[in-house]
Amino acid sequence: MASNSPAAIPDSILLKRVRNVLRLEADSVRAQIKTVTSRYADAIRLVTRCGGRVVVLGVGKSGLIGRKITATLASTGTPAVFVHPSEGMHGDLGMITPRDVVLALSFSGETEELKRLLPSIQAMQVPLIALTGRAHSRLARSATVSLVVSIKREACRYNLTPTTSTTAMLAVGDALAMAIMDARGFREEDFARLHPGGILGKRLLWTVKDVMHRGRENPVVGQDKPVRLALEVMTRTRLGATSVIDKSGRLVGYFTDGDFRRLAPQEPFILQKAVKQVMTLRPHVVTSETRIGDAAELLRRYRCDNLPVIDSKGRPIGLLDERDLLAEGLL
Repeated sequence: MASNSPAAIPDSILLKRVRNVLRLEADSVRAQIKTVTSRYADAIRLVTRCGGRVVVLGVGKSGLIGRKITATLASTGTPAVFVHPSEGMHGDLGMITPRDVVLALSFSGETEELKRLLPSIQAMQVPLIALTGRAHSRLARSATVSLVVSIKREACRYNLTPTTSTTAMLAVGDALAMAIMDARGFREEDFARLHPGGILGKRLLWTVKDVMHRGRENPVVGQDKPVRLALEVMTRTRLGATSVIDKSGRLVGYFTDGDFRRLAPQEPFILQKAVKQVMTLRPHVVTSETRIGDAAELLRRYRCDNLPVIDSKGRPIGLLDERDLLAEGLL
């Protein structure tokens, strides 16, 4: 039972302990590199060639690591599901189909709940990949492919609390998931489709039309109109810029409040001048179908606050403002 009166340990000793634990865990991960053999390739091929899912099993801390590996696999294009062995003993084993591959995690390789499932898994003739710390454990001996995640000791002072073992097991799971992702030819676009609500999903799936200002919110002024009117349009739309068009409605220039501030001290009658006399010619533009990630890159590269959006005939149909991208976490 934990004491209610913790010992007065100096900060320097506590910090030393933290560093030692981090060093132990880092070393445990690094040590796994030497264990990578053709067995890893065998495990990867079992997954990529199966027509079903990866069914992950684990109890306790290994189960928590298993859930993380399940999520990583699923999010990188490999259908995966976690089944708790206790639930598997009471019907959830029915979630495993002949097309699946089972991935079982147990550092000891002797977890009772897992051992009880092994005969049923073998009877199903489903490939079994084991992640275990003991090469001669029951789990390792029963596996189609056994990957041994060995460590020198746990980071716990008493060598009891799962720490370095779970860290190493998680790292191996991540390594497998990333190699499987590569073997499947999983692309950035595929990742985006599985993460539509994330930043990467937005960058790859959204286009300019999803965030651009249009209609009355799209500032446009004729090239022969006075600068005073251009300022009124910018003030009304609160975007700090306006597209400038010719009589046919095509974009011929761009004028911003920054342009006005730079020119005003030099041009005492600037408000009466035609916009075409002070506008920027050939501005950078995007189309409504430009991927939002590409548009964000243009804003960064050219240090723009906004960009006019044109259609196939060169007419400004909208305006993309950096504040909208910032609000979505895209800049």
